[in-house]
Amino acid sequence: MKIRVGVIFGGRSGEHEVSLLSARAVITALDRSNYEVVPLGITKEGRWVLATESLALMRAGELPNLMLEGGGEETHGIVLNPDPTLDRSIDVVFPVLHGTYGEDGTIQGLLELANIPYVGAGVVGSAVSMDKGMMRVLFAAEGLPLAPWVTITSNRWQREREQVIAEIAETIGYPCFVKPANLGSSVGVSKAKNCEELVRAMAIASDYDRRIVIEQAVTNPREIECSVLGNDDPIASVPGEIKPGNEFYDYEAKYLNDNSQLVIPASLADHQVECIKRYAVKAFQAVDCAGMARVDFFIDTEGKILVNEINTIPGFTQISMYPKLWEASGIPFHQLVERLIELAITRNQIRNQLKTTL
Repeated sequence: MKIRVGVIFGGRSGEHEVSLLSARAVITALDRSNYEVVPLGITKEGRWVLATESLALMRAGELPNLMLEGGGEETHGIVLNPDPTLDRSIDVVFPVLHGTYGEDGTIQGLLELANIPYVGAGVVGSAVSMDKGMMRVLFAAEGLPLAPWVTITSNRWQREREQVIAEIAETIGYPCFVKPANLGSSVGVSKAKNCEELVRAMAIASDYDRRIVIEQAVTNPREIECSVLGNDDPIASVPGEIKPGNEFYDYEAKYLNDNSQLVIPASLADHQVECIKRYAVKAFQAVDCAGMARVDFFIDTEGKILVNEINTIPGFTQISMYPKLWEASGIPFHQLVERLIELAITRNQIRNQLKTTL
């Protein structure tokens, strides 16, 4: 019997459109002789679109707009048997919900309640990796090298603005990056070179999250990324380098123009490659990740390697760094998708062996 894979995409995140592209690539990669695909779209308002309509809406690239025009069936909650014409439920879920309400442990908790295997990190790994402030706390506890940072709530920013500005100037300095703690794809991220720009950056970040991370900018860094694959014994890919088309690798540079360059494998000394791969696996384990993750690094002008962040549901299009790094490491896209599904099923089987009652 074919494995029935539910691919969940879209969602309420600011990365909704990126999710549609990732879902399309995953669905295309699944071999129909071995897998039956059930696409499940979620609109920006949080409405679930049933399997009979999701694929067409995803291809259109405007899931919420079509819903507002009345296209497609919908429900306000998850349907564990997502199509009444199906004779059985989904065997495993492949979530490609980037950002909040998908990459942050919310969908993972729902799937664990339903005891449905799913690709990627669990509730804890997803939640702490999504929160850039908490993620750094765990990385620091494991001795991973980081740029100086502080985490500020938007409430404190409103109440103690002058004190916060003074604190940032003293502990972080300029230039610095200002980021919503819980988001990805560089949405809401700004670079502040002075106090005036910091105030503007905080206003932008506050639109996306109540927790804001302010991080010291690394001068003229090389931006390196490394993919990780596995559960309890993860492995790391060859590292790749991003040469941003803009001042930094923001949303526009990632998705809206072709000015950025991806260099795979990155031109690094052997000891740098081994260090990055070791740090990537250590970061993966520090947050109790599973299945997949992409770990991002900076290398400063003196050659020091700094961990930037981990992404538990990285971009998954054919041109995204996560699959491209594995392709350069000997695992093509379709095999990577299949391996992730195998890891999800295995992890669920192990979890089901645990006692849940006395």
